[in-house]
Amino acid sequence: VQLQASGGGLVQTGGSLRLSCAASERTFSTYAVGWVRQAPGKAREFVAAIDWWGIGRDVASSVKGRFTISRDNTKNTVYLQMNSLEPEDTAVYYCAARRQFLVTQPDQFDYWGQGTQVTVSS
Repeated sequence: VQLQASGGGLVQTGGSLRLSCAASERTFSTYAVGWVRQAPGKAREFVAAIDWWGIGRDVASSVKGRFTISRDNTKNTVYLQMNSLEPEDTAVYYCAARRQFLVTQPDQFDYWGQGTQVTVSS
């Protein structure tokens, strides 16, 4: 499956952005999808994931209460709503997918999109 992430940009502290991850495949609804971010000089960090039917979700403690993941299988798209953004959220955000099972480790995802830059100014 091919993934296309979009929606990144520059925002001030406290602002919001919504990232989208669009997939090319009709069977996208059978994939669990997640978001992973990587800041300069740092390791990849799991952010959030959602299972293939959109019920099971997991969110990293660092963003819990601020970020929400959702999906619309009719549009082959997963969203990451990011509120109350902080400078520490600055990173390239990647969407990633794995068949069926929700995973929370970056290495467990099989398919990756190209990433979208999120920059939060202080």
